[in-house]
Amino acid sequence: MFLARLFSFLILITAFTAVTSLRLTTWNLRYDSQSDNLTITDSIASLPDRLKEPEPYYTDASHERPWSTRRISVAALLEFQGSSIISFQEALVRQVRDLKELLGDTWDWVGVGRDDGIERGEFSPIFFDKSIVQLKSWDTFWLTNTPFDVSKYPGAGSYRICTVARLFAGGKTLTLLNTHFDDQSDAQRRLAASLILYRAKYEAATTKAPVFVNGDFNSPAEGTDNGAYRIFTGELSPVPINATFAEKFAVPADSPLPENFMMIDTRGATPRQKVFGHFATYTGFSKPGSTSSYGRIDFIFGASHVNWQSVTYKADEALYDDGVYLSDHRPVTVDLVL
Repeated sequence: MFLARLFSFLILITAFTAVTSLRLTTWNLRYDSQSDNLTITDSIASLPDRLKEPEPYYTDASHERPWSTRRISVAALLEFQGSSIISFQEALVRQVRDLKELLGDTWDWVGVGRDDGIERGEFSPIFFDKSIVQLKSWDTFWLTNTPFDVSKYPGAGSYRICTVARLFAGGKTLTLLNTHFDDQSDAQRRLAASLILYRAKYEAATTKAPVFVNGDFNSPAEGTDNGAYRIFTGELSPVPINATFAEKFAVPADSPLPENFMMIDTRGATPRQKVFGHFATYTGFSKPGSTSSYGRIDFIFGASHVNWQSVTYKADEALYDDGVYLSDHRPVTVDLVL
């Protein structure tokens, strides 16, 4: 009897102390700006001989290539990384469909085209491996003063959205928000950060589970245009947001989350010896060694006051010695423990 009770107690303790490990990637793909009619089969057929040395190395490594040239290697890199959840930015509907096909049947995704809420314009989709991660719910809102309507912020260069997915993995719930801020309007970026921070706090309060935000901020952590980053990290007060949005996602009065809730940059939260790869996440299509356009503008954040750990962080490569830029951004990957 004693041994039976002890065994039951140990099972209970194990259940309460079990952790879930996830690998999470975010990547701005560079939209399909040179569209063509080539199929995936055509792209595979045009791949170079895998045993032939490049002549020379980094041939023409200073300009953009069509998506049809890039997509096979993009998918291969992602498969090799082994992430369970992948967020993209700038993906047009063709790119979304191609990646779904290339990644395989175990993968699914959520998201909408930002220009009409259906398929027009760029997506900020969230892909997930269904064998590891289950979808509970998802939605999209626009990063404007009318977030529930398809809308563009005055002075912004483009429509901007945030895709929200509530997910379940390894017995744990998490919420992921994927976004792409404007490249022309700092005011839009500050509003976007304020809306997303507000929604992230609501998700943390109502799910009592980890919340992560990732994407392309089109602005750095330092410098004169870092307002969005500073709002996220609690260094700057949020700007006023839409009243209806604020009411819908108000944190319950009995929530234990403090007023100083913020988002934490996973690069800084990862043990120093486990941060590797590149610093810059944006390179443009510049010649190797030309770094004037480089910057760290792609981020993965985790919510404060919720239990999670970032155990490794890597900004990977987007240019290999065949000279083909997979994107003008590098993929960013973290290993998380929930």
